[in-house]
Amino acid sequence: MEKLKILAIGRHPEIMQTVIRLINNNPDWDGTAAITDKEAVQAFDHEVFDLIMLCSGIEPESEENLRAYFTAHRPAVKIIQHYGGGSGLLTAEIYEALKEQPR
Repeated sequence: MEKLKILAIGRHPEIMQTVIRLINNNPDWDGTAAITDKEAVQAFDHEVFDLIMLCSGIEPESEENLRAYFTAHRPAVKIIQHYGGGSGLLTAEIYEALKEQPR
């Protein structure tokens, strides 16, 4: 089975390192981090992601623009919000999104 490709976007490099480490601890997942909108769009344009995770610190206008860009270019992509918390919450958010999206 192919790994689930996850693009995690957030503004805090240290937090994003932790988020990506937690994602990549699951052998079935492959996480990529983006700190800026530009990095997020470049990653999205060069790779097919199954899930986009919006993490803390993203300004409302940026979040709105990113959501609009992603859905305009790949309407079926699943976008979820990550509110922080421990690894259990992160994992639960991803599994919850997967339940809603057939793979």
